[in-house]
Amino acid sequence: MKTLTKSRFKLALGCPTKLYYTKKEEYVNTAESDSFLEALAEGGFQVEELARMYFPDGHAILGEDWDYQKLHDRTQELLQQENVVIFEAAFLYNNLFVRVDILEKKGNQINLCEVKAKSVDSSEHDSFIIKKGKDISGGWREYLYDIAFQQYVMQQCHPYWKIHPYLTLVDKSKTATVDGINHCFKISKTSGNRTGIIKKEGLSLQDLGGPLLAHISVAEEIRFIYRENPGGDGRTFEEHIALYREYYLKDQKLPQPIGKHCKGCEFFAPDNPQHSGFHQCWSEQLQLSYEAIDRPKVFDIWNFRSSGKLMEAGKLFMEDLCEEDVNPKPEAGKISNSERRWIQVEKTLADDQQPFVEVDGLREEMLDWKYPLNFIDFETSAVALPFTKGRRPYEQIAFQFSHHIVYEDGSVEHASEFLNVEPGVFPNFEFIRALKEALSKNQGSIFRYHNHENTIVCKIWEQLYESNEPDREELMAFIESISHSPGKLAKKWKGERDMIDLYQVVKDYYYDPATKGSISIKAVLPAVLKSSDFLRNKYTQPLDRLAVTSKNFASDQVFLQVKNEQVVSPYKSLPPLFDTWSEEALDSLVSGMENVADGGAALTAYSKLQFEEIEGAEREALKQGLLRYCELDTLAMVMIYEYFREVVG
Repeated sequence: MKTLTKSRFKLALGCPTKLYYTKKEEYVNTAESDSFLEALAEGGFQVEELARMYFPDGHAILGEDWDYQKLHDRTQELLQQENVVIFEAAFLYNNLFVRVDILEKKGNQINLCEVKAKSVDSSEHDSFIIKKGKDISGGWREYLYDIAFQQYVMQQCHPYWKIHPYLTLVDKSKTATVDGINHCFKISKTSGNRTGIIKKEGLSLQDLGGPLLAHISVAEEIRFIYRENPGGDGRTFEEHIALYREYYLKDQKLPQPIGKHCKGCEFFAPDNPQHSGFHQCWSEQLQLSYEAIDRPKVFDIWNFRSSGKLMEAGKLFMEDLCEEDVNPKPEAGKISNSERRWIQVEKTLADDQQPFVEVDGLREEMLDWKYPLNFIDFETSAVALPFTKGRRPYEQIAFQFSHHIVYEDGSVEHASEFLNVEPGVFPNFEFIRALKEALSKNQGSIFRYHNHENTIVCKIWEQLYESNEPDREELMAFIESISHSPGKLAKKWKGERDMIDLYQVVKDYYYDPATKGSISIKAVLPAVLKSSDFLRNKYTQPLDRLAVTSKNFASDQVFLQVKNEQVVSPYKSLPPLFDTWSEEALDSLVSGMENVADGGAALTAYSKLQFEEIEGAEREALKQGLLRYCELDTLAMVMIYEYFREVVG
């Protein structure tokens, strides 16, 4: 029996045509493969298990998700009780199906609680409704429509109920009063329940210290959705549900005009267009071949906010644009944002693969840099449930840095690094002491890539300000010397060694078609490696032949490999973490990863290392993977610098 579930309802809110493609084997769905791991990484299931702790007598409805009738019947049995709490309560009505995170029944008074790992500051919260525009705040729309759908189905099943909807959220205004809350909710793929969490045996609410969750009434917001249905194209909320249900049950496509929202479609399969929902939509609406659809599109242009309006006007492909559509405005000595967009369009249409460098401006920029040059990168974590007492949910934890030095003669040294993944240890103050020691050994320029490092040191400044650390004044002064203050802080500063943002340097002076408009370091690095004779000649040699030191790579490591005349990003050739582990052992790992190859994976690895029972070879493998990954981040910055030095002569 085809059923419109709340997950399918939410999918249709973004694009109703997706209802036709979902759960069909013939269509590729890139969103399905990592959804479980992503939920674990963000802590959503841990928060849900914590919320259940406030209802010790709750009954969990277990069973196969596809057997909706059995789940509904089991729920109805429990609801015969006058007062009852049900986890995952299931309701089936006229081919509509929902499951409720926490349902509390007291007679005909029903509390509907939707638990999310998203945070709110309960001390400042007012409403999720934008009062002037009479709309739902963008970041909350999906969650509130989810609850509205749940309440609608429940009300159809039980018209006499008085339902009170709530969002149960992580409260950033609260502070953990005990250590090791994470140990109480062990992440495991083999837990036997939907949340993937094994709760500590004998755990009580008192063991968890002070509350960390906020229980926010959203009755006003749900009434607003039922009454106004913002963004509903003139349909009521109930009409929207009926429309989605009708097309889904008939297995028919509900047409949605193509446009900017198609970017990032999970049914996009460029290498397999016959099984690509994206290609089918565009082909049917435009009467174009799959090959023609693969032309560069307007929404591929970097940071182009006008793309939506232009696509609504029928300008879907870059070739449809004229210069006035992009309106490039030159900036002396730099590539302005609008110029960057037009350069991307021109080079893409001309199939011009040569990089564009504003050489004179770049040279002037580099003349201000002071040797030796210091390149730093941080790995950080911000989790819903704090690992240590005294910390707030989603408070930044800085657990690792890497530091490369480039000397004026061109030699490169992996000078220092820091990694603290010990369970139950708040590492930030040790981290900043180690960074101070590393960067105080010279007075050269300091480089970061994008805003993250500045944000983190300023957050540590705030943590120090609230602390009793004996050297806090000294450490705060150091932070002020290498950073600039964020706007929200009352104290303002800009340090004499304020870190230089290499991302901004790339954005101001360099564009390469190979990046496809991206300024991510993982896009820029292979582009400069492909363009640079110097880098290819240097980094195709093993490490022991280079004027480069390393703390974590073997002497025969080759960072630059070329396969089929294509440069392979060094990130893709990181040594595997678990090459000596059995398949069974690998299956037990929450991360499910073979190497730490992006920031999200590093965060997940750190979270895993906070479980005390992880010891021996597994712990060491994760630590070595983190060290290699972070070292490669700063070496990548060095390579980009070396390319710029080559370009300006």
